[in-house]
Amino acid sequence: MQKLPKLSDDPALILASESPRRRYLLEQAGLSFSVIPSSFDEDSVPLSSPETYVKVLAEAKAGEVAKKYPRKWVIGADTIVLINDTILGKPGSRSDARAMLKRLSGQTHRVLTGYFICCKAKGRSFSEVVTTDVLFKDLTDEEIEWYIRTKEPFDKAGAYAIQGLGTFLVKSINGSYTNVVGLPVCEVIELLLREGVVKLEVNEKGL
Repeated sequence: MQKLPKLSDDPALILASESPRRRYLLEQAGLSFSVIPSSFDEDSVPLSSPETYVKVLAEAKAGEVAKKYPRKWVIGADTIVLINDTILGKPGSRSDARAMLKRLSGQTHRVLTGYFICCKAKGRSFSEVVTTDVLFKDLTDEEIEWYIRTKEPFDKAGAYAIQGLGTFLVKSINGSYTNVVGLPVCEVIELLLREGVVKLEVNEKGL
């Protein structure tokens, strides 16, 4: 039988994602949590409406981990970049990254993050999709080629990271900034506070 990861200090919260960006966001918010990435096969979920797609993936990721840790609160999330009803995934090559950045140049696109938070033992689960509009500046060919050479685009949906070097690509956003990074922190913490998973206590770790 496969040995389950040990929960450090046995926190009540698990992040079912290996994304360093989601981990960073929760750490910055002062939350105590364990990271146990889901092994769910994302390719097994057929494409549907963007809202349904990210919601189904988030639930599947959280649910897969929650089965192993039913008494813990588990957060699953999935983020996509959408322009003109087309989903932009992670570029697989320089030409893919170039095409995505050219398509986003001077245009407004949407970033959708679906999140699912559950505790099986309590029979509680919550799901939401948060949308942020992002406007790119008009990019020159030189700017695109420079950014591709940094290699930052290659593990990012839409071929950019708003919290990284890609910040210079973004002219404005309408909505949650953290949602574009990978997790709508305001909405997630509001829910965790409401359910009593975290409390507003001032200590060395924050919340």
